[in-house]
Amino acid sequence: MVYTKSVPIAKRFRGFLPIVVDVETAGLFPERDALLEIAAVTLQLDFQGLWQRHETHFCHLIPFEGANLDKKALDFIGVDPYHPFRFAVSETQGLEMIFKPIRYAIKKHKCTRAILVGHNPSFDLSFIKAAAHRTGIKSPFHQFSTFDTGTLGGLVFGQTVLARAVQAAGMAWDSSEAHSAIYDAERTADLFCTIVNLFRSQHLGSYRLSEKSK
Repeated sequence: MVYTKSVPIAKRFRGFLPIVVDVETAGLFPERDALLEIAAVTLQLDFQGLWQRHETHFCHLIPFEGANLDKKALDFIGVDPYHPFRFAVSETQGLEMIFKPIRYAIKKHKCTRAILVGHNPSFDLSFIKAAAHRTGIKSPFHQFSTFDTGTLGGLVFGQTVLARAVQAAGMAWDSSEAHSAIYDAERTADLFCTIVNLFRSQHLGSYRLSEKSK
């Protein structure tokens, strides 16, 4: 299949809609440790059929009742879970806020469901699934399939660390902004779009050369 601007999003990834997600947490264990931040970035195609960022949706979350708060994890991400200026919401409110535009995008693009794009995305997906289970809210994401920019970055640029992969792709990286769900999700989205667009460009170039040789 040759990807051109006429090919709808629903045809790109077997009916799945890529949504870039990053979470910040108070530990490593999704059933035990608090989920504190979620950022989700929707993507779109420009008039040339190239992927780009569309909208970023974000929320701070109140730790669920009984949640573990690991001090080392909190120090690492620099978050005070109970700071009043976080304007945090419950997991139920937060998931609805994040899932609503994703469901809208799935319907708009006539996709079957969302597929989570992340840097080492099994971590992000595990926390999303655990929160969805606690709240009883149905997740729009595929339950186990993901796109991993760690793997893609290693394949294309020889870098598996997000900061290094972003820089290898020719984009800036601000270390002072890192470990914020919004910043990491948007840089991950930029990296994913760059890689997919690079593949598309090379694929189309090879196709045109083969057509000329006929």
